Amino acid sequence: MKKLLIPILLLAMILPAKLHAQNKEDKLDLPGDNLSLYAVLKLFQESETLEGFERKLNEENSEINNLDLNGDNKTDYIKVIEDVDGDVHTIVLQTDINASEKQDVAVFTVQKDANGKAQIQLIGDEDLYGKNYIIEPNTGDNVSSSETPNPGYAGNQQMIDGRVIPVQQTTTLAVASWPLVQYIYLPTYSIWNSPWYWNNYPSYWRPWRPLFWHAYSGYHSNWNNWYFGYYRRWPVYRYNRWNDFYFNRIRMHSAIFINNRQKGMFRNTYSRPATRKEGIALFDKRNPNGNRLPNQPGVMPTPKPTRPAIERPVTKPIHPITKPVTKPVTRPVTKPVTEPVTRPVTRPVIKPAIRPASPSIQPTIPEPAARPALRPATRPAPNRTDKSGQ
Repeated sequence: MKKLLIPILLLAMILPAKLHAQNKEDKLDLPGDNLSLYAVLKLFQESETLEGFERKLNEENSEINNLDLNGDNKTDYIKVIEDVDGDVHTIVLQTDINASEKQDVAVFTVQKDANGKAQIQLIGDEDLYGKNYIIEPNTGDNVSSSETPNPGYAGNQQMIDGRVIPVQQTTTLAVASWPLVQYIYLPTYSIWNSPWYWNNYPSYWRPWRPLFWHAYSGYHSNWNNWYFGYYRRWPVYRYNRWNDFYFNRIRMHSAIFINNRQKGMFRNTYSRPATRKEGIALFDKRNPNGNRLPNQPGVMPTPKPTRPAIERPVTKPIHPITKPVTKPVTRPVTKPVTEPVTRPVTRPVIKPAIRPASPSIQPTIPEPAARPALRPATRPAPNRTDKSGQ
């Protein structure tokens, strides 16, 4: 009996610690909490161009960008800047702190091999997310359970925020089929860098007051099944020139932002726990058809899973309307209009017009009237003179 109690007690001690770590999966107590890299990676997967990705990233309705790094109570515009190192694309997300200082927020590394396999990692800048905060698709290539950093990972499921989430694995070949990955590896592709800078941003963009973190987290908690089902934390950089090419060469960081962080400026964003309900309500308002997402990632609203959830209810009611409208309109209009109108108009008009007209012409120019007038005038005159003259 004692032998059975020892494992049970150990499990009771370990499980709360795991649940605590799992519930804090989406909270770092750092400024990066206000930009969910899971949401950013999902948006990257759905985008077709870097320009479109940047625009959607900065839209207020997307509820992805909640950063205010310079402390002016307005969201910062996130620029997209691309560099290429051989076959590796480094795509930097960056903000302007002021006219002279910039701060990198996160970096995509995208690499593709000769076999058509692609690897993508989204690395949060250590000033915002701490060291080695790496998000990547949950690929099954070269993965073993011992490498998985998530303490809640248990083969094909994990627990996040007290919820069991199935792990959905993909492949590096499937990652290579993402529209944006295919686009940047076209032979005719030219690297794209955002043309915007401090106080010169696109006309469609207007900054807004950031949400408190609990409201922001409440909104994105609706996507946790997708975020943690299809993406994962990873402790290793797959791009082997990360330090040489990016971190030690082109990375930008701001002394003003570091000073603001050290002063604890960003702690105030965690001061409204009651606003979590407001974030959930905002999600319901922005997604009236989706409402709260189901527990299975396979039916979440993405290009493929959305079709059965949204289009079927809309398509079925259309058929009963289309069929009754199409048949009654074409058949009754075509046949009754051509047959009744054409026959009565052509036959009655042509025949009566020709027959009555001919009798009126015949009496007007009769042949007998012409002959009597010519015979008396020609024949009697010459015959009478010839006879009298002889």
